[in-house]
Amino acid sequence: MRTLARPSRGAGPLALVAALLGLLLLLAPAASAAGLSDAAATLKKGQVYVDPAMTGRFSQAQADALTKKIDKADKPIFVAVVPDSPSYAKETVFKDLRTKVGIDGVYAVWRGDQFTARADRGALGAGLPERIAGAAFRSNNGDIDATLNEFVDQAAPQTKGTGVNHSTSIAWVVVPVVLVALAGAGVFLLFRRARKRKEEQARAELEQLRRVVDEDITAFGEELDRLDFNPAAADADDAQRTDYTHALDSYEKSKRLMDEAKRPEDVKQVTEAIEDGRFALAALSARRGGRPLPERRPPCFMDPRHGPSVKDVDWSPAGGSVRSVPVCQADADRVAAGLDPAVRTVDTEHGPQPYWNAGPAYAPYAGGYYGGFGGGLLPALLVGTMLGSVMSSPAYAAAPMMDGGHGYQDQNEGGDFTGADFNGGDFGGFGGGDSGGGGDFGGGGDFGGGDW
Repeated sequence: MRTLARPSRGAGPLALVAALLGLLLLLAPAASAAGLSDAAATLKKGQVYVDPAMTGRFSQAQADALTKKIDKADKPIFVAVVPDSPSYAKETVFKDLRTKVGIDGVYAVWRGDQFTARADRGALGAGLPERIAGAAFRSNNGDIDATLNEFVDQAAPQTKGTGVNHSTSIAWVVVPVVLVALAGAGVFLLFRRARKRKEEQARAELEQLRRVVDEDITAFGEELDRLDFNPAAADADDAQRTDYTHALDSYEKSKRLMDEAKRPEDVKQVTEAIEDGRFALAALSARRGGRPLPERRPPCFMDPRHGPSVKDVDWSPAGGSVRSVPVCQADADRVAAGLDPAVRTVDTEHGPQPYWNAGPAYAPYAGGYYGGFGGGLLPALLVGTMLGSVMSSPAYAAAPMMDGGHGYQDQNEGGDFTGADFNGGDFGGFGGGDSGGGGDFGGGGDFGGGDW
């Protein structure tokens, strides 16, 4: 007969306890793995994290009070109170928390019986976090609440950036935006109005110049007609034909450029072409008459339609000082005889005026005729005249430089979300040491070495 062993009465409960212990051992790694994640999730909300194993030494009420202090300071300061446990490896706890939270700031960790802090360089200067933590730790004899409060009181005024719960009244956001928008719209309208006035003024000046320059072009064309030169004539040589062709090309060029002109400044190219063509005519006339070729001189100052000048004479405009001006032979004779030269006048709102007293629109007109004969000639000719005053003004001289530009550089003051993409060398390693916190979190700066 087979005897069966009867289980004792206590076997059932013991087996249940053993099963539960085994299950807890199986779940322990998962719980450990969740410690950092829970801490990071809490810190992201701007709350002080307390591991359940540490609530006997630092209560949730104390954590809440410290959270309110940090929130009031509105600084990116993150505080965690955790046990001396593999769940918070002393070699990597700072690096892991900083990576998981992903926000520039100051990270303070009380681990077991030790306390120290690290920070991104943009939030707090190198070496400051651990020195502040060390002083607070040594002053409070292991009292976690007193140590952490002293640390926050000292670190907050020096920390750059804003807290994760930083909030601004919608009015403070909307009102400046509206004001900026209104200011921008006002500036835009003023700019558009000023630009419109400038464009209208430019069009009016161009039309004023067009009438005058068309007269110069017409006079040049009539001179070509009076020339009565036949390139195919037996007495015409290649040099004469070249001068004649050059003069015709300049005439056609001046007409085309005037038709294409969009701004008063475009007139300068037109009068340059007329001046060049008139000199070609003067050279052709000398060749045909058997005279020496003329010296390349500026047009007659009294009236560019008179063609190239032949000499300089001392002369003063009405109310002006005496200056040496280039003139044609006819005007030289008039001045020598004490007579008024034949001055080129143009219509203005004040009646006919010499072109040099007709306003700033005539600056490109004169510049095309005389600008190619040395930079000092035109100012010397126009000194004391209205056009001379305009062309010598700082605004006129600086006009081509008005299209410059500014740039800005953005500054990172801490508190910005950077995720895991941060410079470990800036954030700092572990190291303890004499200037460290309350104790040595161990070793060697696995994420970039220390800045302290």
